[in-house]
Amino acid sequence: MKSVATVEQIRAAEQAWFAAHPGEDLMRVAAGHVAASAMEMLGAVPGRVLVVAGRGDNGGDGLFAACDLIRAGCHVAVWCTSSHWHPAGHQAALSAGCAMVEPVDAIEGLPEVDLVIDAVLGIGGRPGLDPVVAQFARACADLEVPVLSVDLPSGLAADGVGWQERDCFRATRTITFGALKLCHVAQPAAGHCGQVEVADIGIALGEPRIQLAEPADVAMRWPVPDARSDKYSRGVLGLDTGSQRFPGAGVLSTLGALEAGAGMLRFCGAPASAAIIATTMPSVTFGAGRVQAWVAGCGWGNGDRARLDAVLAHGRPAVIDADALSVLPRTMPAGCLLTPHAGELAALLGIDRSAVAADPLGAAREAARRHQAVVLLKGASQYIAEPDGRISIAVPGPAWTAQAGSGDCLAGVCGTLLAAGLDARWAALLGASVQALAALDMPGPHPPDVLARHFPQLIAQLVATAPVDRRAGVRDVDLGTG
Repeated sequence: MKSVATVEQIRAAEQAWFAAHPGEDLMRVAAGHVAASAMEMLGAVPGRVLVVAGRGDNGGDGLFAACDLIRAGCHVAVWCTSSHWHPAGHQAALSAGCAMVEPVDAIEGLPEVDLVIDAVLGIGGRPGLDPVVAQFARACADLEVPVLSVDLPSGLAADGVGWQERDCFRATRTITFGALKLCHVAQPAAGHCGQVEVADIGIALGEPRIQLAEPADVAMRWPVPDARSDKYSRGVLGLDTGSQRFPGAGVLSTLGALEAGAGMLRFCGAPASAAIIATTMPSVTFGAGRVQAWVAGCGWGNGDRARLDAVLAHGRPAVIDADALSVLPRTMPAGCLLTPHAGELAALLGIDRSAVAADPLGAAREAARRHQAVVLLKGASQYIAEPDGRISIAVPGPAWTAQAGSGDCLAGVCGTLLAAGLDARWAALLGASVQALAALDMPGPHPPDVLARHFPQLIAQLVATAPVDRRAGVRDVDLGTG
């Protein structure tokens, strides 16, 4: 898992570093990383570089990097976007021989520039840009001039997801310090960051409250059978999904569960779905019986409280999706997973959907706290919130999965993982990640049922990369009575 730090955590880590290293300078260290990254982008051949510097420490990083680039043989011009310069950085850049240019010169000379270093705003900056800087940022994009952003593309907020459309740089590469920030990993902000490089400048961060999953995490945690396994130890999943109006949701949730490796499936949902499943998935059984987890809500067509109560009465952990989210009881069995999209989460919290889009982590955390369940907020970035406020972010995938039925398949995958003994957090994180990885492995507009059929091959490839001593294998099984 990769750590994602907040501005507050970075500031605290920097202050602790300064206290432990009196008289030493982090800015020169950071600037050295910026210059090295710039030279790598130039192909190690000195070129024409324009540094766009703000007034704060981010501008100082850019100005000291300009000095290093001058020494490496580059022709460096500097445009300060403020009437105030970073004093030490400005003096160093002048002494090194950097050319100082005005806004009009920066924009007119842009076609001749090999690289722009965006050092306007750092992690303390507010969203959006001054109009003149915004014009310059748009010109960089129009002319396809490579941009190296320092810490983050100026115009984004470090702790934000970039939901509101404001002017910002579109970076070719972003070099940040100490750890990733939310804007680097959360869409749509992440789409402006290009390739993100994390430079170690020696600061020590505390326990992360936000983490980003990697494919290796899926490989390490995915439940794999061994010689002692049987269908029960692999997990028996019950599904109450689908309706006469939406039979496909019942089919897709079952398909997702089956292709993710469920030991056994008991379908207890809509007869219209069951008729299709019986002819396409012959290993699925029908009717009630003992299970280790449930999936409920996909394609119900309405919020049927009695139907949900009947599922939860078994006392087993459940993936609760779609229409069932509108009739949640006050208390649920331990280990349940709620899987809303933004609109469903907004309805669950009684707020506007725009509020969820603006602060998806806050909304997911509130729902997890309020219902004492893990919440998987589906979308371009997928957030898993726990009742204690911890956030995990699934492996990102392409936008092709924004398609009807994807959530039904995902609910089935998560249900299989719950039945296999994973807790709700890991079931959500691995389920969302494996669907994203399948879409990455099969680029293009493949429908969710086609992606689901790719799960077995993908999962086999993933687990083959895990160390031999990975945590997997059979577990003690409690089928209970539900």
